[in-house]
Amino acid sequence: MKDQMQELERQIAALPVGYISKKTINGKTRYYHQWTEHGKKRSRYLREGELGPLQEQIEQRKRLQARLKELKAKAPRLRQPKLDFETSVVIGKGLEAMSQGVKDWGRRDCFEQLEDYLYSKESDRVCLIFGLRRTGKTTMLRQAISRMTKEDFSRTAYIKARRNDNMAMMNRDLKKLFEAGFHYIFIDEVTLMRDFIDSAALFSDVFAAMGMKIVLSGTDSLGFWLAMDQELYDRAGAIHTTFIPYREYSRLLGIDSIDEYIRYGGTLRAGELAFDDEDVNARDASFRDDESTRRYIDTAICKNIQHSLTCYEAGGHFRHLYALYEAGELTSAINRIIEDMNHRFLISVLTDDFQSHDLRLTASNLRKERDPGKRTEVLDHIDTEAVTRRLMELLDIRNKEEQSVGITDTHIREIKEYLSALELIVDCPMETADPGTRPVEHILFTQPGMRYCQAQALVHSLMKDETFSLLSEWEKTRIAGRILEEVRGRMLEDIVLLETMKSADREQRVFKLQFAAGEFDMVIYNEKENCCEIFEIKHSDKQVPAQYRHLVDKEKCDKTMRRFGLVRGRYVLYRGEDAALENGVRYRNVESYLKDLSERSMIHTREAGIQ
Repeated sequence: MKDQMQELERQIAALPVGYISKKTINGKTRYYHQWTEHGKKRSRYLREGELGPLQEQIEQRKRLQARLKELKAKAPRLRQPKLDFETSVVIGKGLEAMSQGVKDWGRRDCFEQLEDYLYSKESDRVCLIFGLRRTGKTTMLRQAISRMTKEDFSRTAYIKARRNDNMAMMNRDLKKLFEAGFHYIFIDEVTLMRDFIDSAALFSDVFAAMGMKIVLSGTDSLGFWLAMDQELYDRAGAIHTTFIPYREYSRLLGIDSIDEYIRYGGTLRAGELAFDDEDVNARDASFRDDESTRRYIDTAICKNIQHSLTCYEAGGHFRHLYALYEAGELTSAINRIIEDMNHRFLISVLTDDFQSHDLRLTASNLRKERDPGKRTEVLDHIDTEAVTRRLMELLDIRNKEEQSVGITDTHIREIKEYLSALELIVDCPMETADPGTRPVEHILFTQPGMRYCQAQALVHSLMKDETFSLLSEWEKTRIAGRILEEVRGRMLEDIVLLETMKSADREQRVFKLQFAAGEFDMVIYNEKENCCEIFEIKHSDKQVPAQYRHLVDKEKCDKTMRRFGLVRGRYVLYRGEDAALENGVRYRNVESYLKDLSERSMIHTREAGIQ
């Protein structure tokens, strides 16, 4: 009877689903094939000669389904073998209960890739879902299960891997599931198994090759990266969740403020429940304060790297990091390197601001402020150079006396390689307009909340410094606030660069362009058409001529055109309303700009521009 049911299921699967409807349009009858696919209604117009054969196939499917229903009604009276699992396998009612709670939640942009894999005819490959903690991996599995048809759901199993599980146990349970007719297998936290990385080919070479759809998810995303380089090479499709762009963050959490994204962006922790409290992000975000940020780095990043390297090749892949691991200092070293990148970021904000006189411009604006309550001359009286120098000294403090193993350039290079594999950091493309000049390194963080929270903690440490203790509390707060405003401004540049870079098509290059004095915050160069667009990015809702001074600088534009062709547009991205100036510079709202970016192609901003 089991063989008969399986044969009927195969025949039914080969026949078209749905029904035939008809409409009368202008006195003429038209026929349509209609069906539901992944929760969406589909419709196809039937051409002449298609109606009869399709009608017969649909009727045949109904007859086979009726026969299958009769057999299933008799099946419970047969003696069924009991499935004793060694791992934590969830099927049936337990699986239904587990998937119900996420039905109405918003879905990640990459969710469609998961369903494409599940319902494709592709075999011999598994699907990997990996990214840092709190980026929606397990939720995606539950959502995919909740959207299944009853027929597919009945053949679906969810396995929650545990630390004491191993691949031998998993192999035996998957064999039982295959024999019982299960087709869709979701294995969560699979990287917890210590022998996963070295034995991962079992999933693709055996069970996927037998026709099962295997979806693997886990917290240690570096483990997947290592497995794809060896055991699962060319036999796995990867879905990455670490990077959550502004448009997706805004859609999922209902947040339309770029500043909220700067403060807390990077994880979906605050959006896992439907809170009405406006302050939920501040209380529940992964990066709400320095302590929560450090804890996230320790658990989601440092332990990720350490666990994966320990499991891979029996710990033989530590390379030059082994001495740090043996001394128990690898976690600390990773933390220090992440902090060092943030230190350098903050120092560059301060020193660049001083060189470009942005603080002096701010002093002038504050002096002329129309609102008496906001008008101040405090920045006229501080020693900007001394303040900057003192803060730089504070940020360069290292507890080297506590380290038994010194961190070398090789350690830094290897740790950065793993941070890149985790998709936490990305090298910012930099170009120089002057030949022979080498651009400085600039690291972009894919989780802005992590960067901002650490920068905020460093700036607040300034408040306790002797140099600032002589100022009034009001003056100290104003200066710290100004520095944080500059940090948000530079972070906004990084966010726009990163998201534009990830959205650009193959014919486009996105980079920051440096000159001997000054820079274009972003350039989009179209290699095929040999033209470019130049951008300034400002964390402001006001239009000020100084914002676009580089965009209308003839010397800078001439140098740009010699290398990157005709300048087709000059734009200032800021937090105000869209506007077009008489000199050809266009202002665009940065939040709207980021929402307009798609995953595979960019919204081309080619309105009429100055040539």
